[in-house]
Amino acid sequence: MYDLIIVGAGPAGLTASIYASRYKINHLVLGDMCGSALGKAHLIENWPGEKSIGGFDLLNKFSEQAKGLGGEILAENMVAIEKEGDIFKIKTSQDKTLESRAVIICSGTKERRLGIPGEEEFLGRGVSYCAICDAAFFKNKTVAVAGGGNSAVMAALMLSEHADKVYLIHRNDNFRAEPVMLERAKANSKITIIAGFNIEEVKGDKRVEKILLDKEYEGSKELPLDGLFVEIGMIPNGVLLKDLGVDIDALGHIVVDAAGATDVAGLYAAGDVSSGSNGIRQVLSASSEGMIGTSSVYNFLKIK
Repeated sequence: MYDLIIVGAGPAGLTASIYASRYKINHLVLGDMCGSALGKAHLIENWPGEKSIGGFDLLNKFSEQAKGLGGEILAENMVAIEKEGDIFKIKTSQDKTLESRAVIICSGTKERRLGIPGEEEFLGRGVSYCAICDAAFFKNKTVAVAGGGNSAVMAALMLSEHADKVYLIHRNDNFRAEPVMLERAKANSKITIIAGFNIEEVKGDKRVEKILLDKEYEGSKELPLDGLFVEIGMIPNGVLLKDLGVDIDALGHIVVDAAGATDVAGLYAAGDVSSGSNGIRQVLSASSEGMIGTSSVYNFLKIK
């Protein structure tokens, strides 16, 4: 049995592990780095000490430091969690059952879907939620990115390094992306911004061939392309905790206090899955919450 299991191998989870090692807490990180949103980020330019670094490269530095301090990482996912008395029991995707006195949930977020016809049908056949994973497959092709935040603009910029043409499609004129990112997209000759349009359907035969817009663009509602990248935001990945009776807010975040604690004794949450950091979803805030969560677990275990 572990003193602490950290669910999630993103910046919150790996920072929690780094501090758990420093606190000499017997712990395990449960999760696959490939599932972390940070690992899918093209470039990170707001992490102190790194002017510009690839998301997966930064995540790998987190992992190397965590493992170098003695942290154990099990590349499996949590599929169920329950509490019996004072002990948490976690079932993994490989049918293992793990036990721990405390848990920090750092499971992050999952991709928000458009929910339109053809989206699921063409997943992996032109529809993608990860530009850094799939951009190379669209060399000299025409693609579109749906979204108006930083992730959408970064995806468009990255895709422009491979594709011949990139449409950046947003449902209204007000982009949520940082102005500096949007300026780069506007200055890129391969990127065409289509604002005020909704995507209604993905069409094709064996692969994506076109999308249907809600109104005419340059004389047609159909826009021919080879791929559609959906970057319309993320939703908290904390659904498995409902059986524990954990307080979850209207947006799906696990509600935590200033110490990262939930309303279930011994259960903590950190990073994008939590209600912490005033809604800021950044690597820096996730790491900070991971550190706070481990500090709180240390005090909790001392009391126990």
